[in-house]
Amino acid sequence: MIVIVIDGLTPSMLEATDAPALRFLLENGSYRRAASTFPSVTPVCLASIATGGHPDVHGIPHLVWWNRAEQRLVEYGSSFGALRAAGLVQGVRDSVVNLNERHLLRSAETVYEALEGAGLTTAAINITTFRGRNRHLALIPGFPPVYGPRRFFFYSVYESDRTGAPLAWLNRSLGSIDHYAAAIGRWLVARDGFDLLLFYLPDYDYASHALGPDAAYEALRRADASIEALMEAAGGREAFLERYAVLLCSDHGQAPVANAARLEVPGARVTASNRAAMLYGEDPRALAAALDAEPSVDLALYLLDGTLVARRGGDEDDALLDEYPDGRARAEAALRNPNAGEVILSAAPGWEFVDLAGHHHVGGGSHGALAAADSEVPMLSVGLGDPPASITGIKELVAAHFGVVAARAA
Repeated sequence: MIVIVIDGLTPSMLEATDAPALRFLLENGSYRRAASTFPSVTPVCLASIATGGHPDVHGIPHLVWWNRAEQRLVEYGSSFGALRAAGLVQGVRDSVVNLNERHLLRSAETVYEALEGAGLTTAAINITTFRGRNRHLALIPGFPPVYGPRRFFFYSVYESDRTGAPLAWLNRSLGSIDHYAAAIGRWLVARDGFDLLLFYLPDYDYASHALGPDAAYEALRRADASIEALMEAAGGREAFLERYAVLLCSDHGQAPVANAARLEVPGARVTASNRAAMLYGEDPRALAAALDAEPSVDLALYLLDGTLVARRGGDEDDALLDEYPDGRARAEAALRNPNAGEVILSAAPGWEFVDLAGHHHVGGGSHGALAAADSEVPMLSVGLGDPPASITGIKELVAAHFGVVAARAA
């Protein structure tokens, strides 16, 4: 089985595409629009895909968050400037090593752990949530070893096999990371070297942030070429589907951004990035109320005596969450994550919260909010029956395909 994740791909872009490999899969599979998790940002979403649970299950709260146990900021890479502002060395270690070894809850089983515990071979290319059972040494001096799938390739830093793939970071604006993934994927398929492959293509999201949610046509064509490379290695499109079941999706959507805001809330530690933010402080209701007149905030979400509260402009009504895809469940799961802030903010349409370095995507696209544009993802299955309604259903679908009993996400 191959799970293809095109980062940030919107349903409308996939539905309208004439890219040949994607069109072939659409014509031979079952398709629906599905829901992401919340906050709908890549580290949270990829952790949900890997573990089959929302943030209350896996523990990854946002792109940037306050580590209460260590009394420090964790920044996974909202932007290069944000990484530098938080401390570049620590930021790289957090986003690659600590995310998997320390921040991802031990109680959350990854799909790699589940399948390899049953004697299967898993492989992953470039995906950031990769915790597995196999120790891998870094190719770059100074990087610590990590534990991942048996066949593991991560941005030219960790490579379990010599494949002859080019450097991942040669020229990202021209799709070098997806090209790196394609070269490795071609090598793996030619050897039928896995039972499950997680094939992650992030360059579309990079372009969509700059150009907007429905304008990154060239990046989508490059992603399509990467998928075509897998098909060619299998002997052609029909032979590819004879050999592999396929699930194709994105991790989150993308919304247009026209305005950016820097959040400052007295009495709170603010961690903000893209279209979601968290407030760490003593009185959640007071912190939420401080933003009643803030135009960049659509919803302020918090728990009051264990009960979910949604606040907009001074009004508190959990019925507000019915406006969003799976809004209640996603909001509550985000707040019940032990690493989350006491208040989580979902941005208003057209707005983004600047990150630690003041970076934003005004004029382009962003994501992270509960809104449908941020949260709806394309979900296409071939040879697997009906696709899941949420990215949290992917692990269960994979396990069922292989007849493996995986730990259920609580």
